[in-house]
Amino acid sequence: MPTRMRFTIWRPLATAATTALLAAFLTPATAQAAPRVSQPVHSYENAIREAVWVDTGLDGDGDGKGDRVAVDIVRPREPARQGRKVPVIMDASPYYSCCGRGNESQKKTYDADGDVVQMPLFYDNYFVPRGYAFVGVDLAGTNRSDGCVDVGGRSDIQSAKAVVDWLNGRARAYTTRTGTQRAGADWTNGRTGMIGKSWDGTIANGVAATGVEGLETIVPIGAISSWYDYYFSQGAPLYGTGPDWLSGHVNSPDAQARCAAVQQKLADGAPRTGDLTPLWTERDYVRAAKKVRASVFLVHGMQDLNVRMQHVGPWWDALAENGVERKIWLSRTGHVDPFDFRRAQWVDTLHRWFDHELLGYDNGIDREPMADIERHPDQWVTSEVWPPRDTRTAVLRPGQGARPGVGTLGLGRGGGTETFTDDPALGETDWAARIDTPTPDKAGFVTRPLTRDLRLSGSSAVTVTATPTTATAHLSAVLVDLGPATIRDYADAAEGITTLTDRTCWGASTAGDSACFKDTRARTADVEHTIVSRGWADLGHRAATGKGAPLTPGRAYTVTLDLAATDHVVPEGHRLALIVAGTDKDLIDPPADTPTLTLDLSRTSARVPFAGGAAAFARATAGPASAVPEATVLDGVRAPHTPHRVPEGGR
Repeated sequence: MPTRMRFTIWRPLATAATTALLAAFLTPATAQAAPRVSQPVHSYENAIREAVWVDTGLDGDGDGKGDRVAVDIVRPREPARQGRKVPVIMDASPYYSCCGRGNESQKKTYDADGDVVQMPLFYDNYFVPRGYAFVGVDLAGTNRSDGCVDVGGRSDIQSAKAVVDWLNGRARAYTTRTGTQRAGADWTNGRTGMIGKSWDGTIANGVAATGVEGLETIVPIGAISSWYDYYFSQGAPLYGTGPDWLSGHVNSPDAQARCAAVQQKLADGAPRTGDLTPLWTERDYVRAAKKVRASVFLVHGMQDLNVRMQHVGPWWDALAENGVERKIWLSRTGHVDPFDFRRAQWVDTLHRWFDHELLGYDNGIDREPMADIERHPDQWVTSEVWPPRDTRTAVLRPGQGARPGVGTLGLGRGGGTETFTDDPALGETDWAARIDTPTPDKAGFVTRPLTRDLRLSGSSAVTVTATPTTATAHLSAVLVDLGPATIRDYADAAEGITTLTDRTCWGASTAGDSACFKDTRARTADVEHTIVSRGWADLGHRAATGKGAPLTPGRAYTVTLDLAATDHVVPEGHRLALIVAGTDKDLIDPPADTPTLTLDLSRTSARVPFAGGAAAFARATAGPASAVPEATVLDGVRAPHTPHRVPEGGR
């Protein structure tokens, strides 16, 4: 077992009096000591299942009436009979009817009275018997809710925030979608934790960024922190469609008929130019991190090419700067839920997290390491804090090598130039496979073989000075670990897992809602190179104004590409490579032109966070210069499959 160490930031635990009170009201026994774990003492089969419609205070569909969002509730019957109040776990989603949740794409189902029978995923099956209520919210414009989907904007966020307000007595709800009979929430103490993967986790981020009282914690899984960064990377388009298409994808049939004006507003506010507009500013939760009161347990796949790791670094850093208590899991999967890559440990950790954050139990999770990191498939390590305290940025500089386009990477300043021509038919796996071969589509720079392990932890940045031959140009920068490894096959359609036929059960079941889910195992690939981190930019958006401009062919421009956060160990004997190229096939769209770009190596560098900083890098690369490797092709994963245009969690 890893050594247990303390978080650096944690809010004070409940007072002894509060803990004693919770022990008396929330556990079946009358133990003298405060409880350490909630037990499944309540009947799931006899739980109360009901629906209410919460007034959001908005009229997104313009019908002259306030939008009401449907809220399906499963809560234990026993505390309600005894007048005891329970906390709430909430998943607010646009996918409950259109697309489904989880690896088995489950949807909500209802009985003849309109009360929920099946709630997707295991949360209600597991936590309701343990004294929690589970609440599934249909975002405005989806399933049984009024209004329109506005893709991370005011309507989306207010859909869930209004429910938190209702749970705390600050908003109105009704027993039907159109009726006048009020519904109260006197069964809850208002303490709410939001959870969800992809768009659902994004809503949790956005609601936390409002600072709403009563939201105690969020657990965003593979979630967006800035919607601009879902569609663009520093001006370079990641998808050929915008939020108007996405809104239409998840709107209910009723909403489709009445939300044309909202979709047009989304299209008008999000031009495909990559410019930063007020629409994107409204959907940037990072800039509102100072309002966050809730603790954050963040989970993300370091090879997620749908909601990419660019959403982790800025959000995590902003939360840290504002003193938010945090915990993080980083896997080697793509866009995959931890229930499907580390199931038993996930259920146990989530259970203890909610017990601590919502019930106030002193169960020690606040004294455990902040970060769990998957180093190899199913092999995890912990880190007391993340990034580690000894992480320092080293400035690495490219230099010319013995072959054109096959250069060096080290601490010393380089010189000269390298030239490549954008080839939209190729991408990062093609470039890495031919790192030791001069090719016209990329410039590569490689360290000596390492004499000791070297750990990267955090976000990198690559500053490039390039002269284009055309009026438009896109740039990609990629860090690569060159050496043999067995990794999760994130480029496979299942993004690093294989779904089996056997099932295991996590909680209580009913005839209409089974707690038994198909098992999974890691899907792996043996490779000779591993992509560590990526970043992309449109050279015309080099300035900090958020506006693009045409390039003047023959003129040199400098741009800094922000690479995604990661945590990766380059092993002894491997090499670290930096690749600079144009369009990264299937990950960014190509520019209007096909530019040739010349890099000024004296004005190009990479800022990379290493455990131990530049000194650690110097020690790891201090061996004798090696012979120039043969120009062989290094195997890697297949080119990543065309990424989703939908931030959903079907897996």
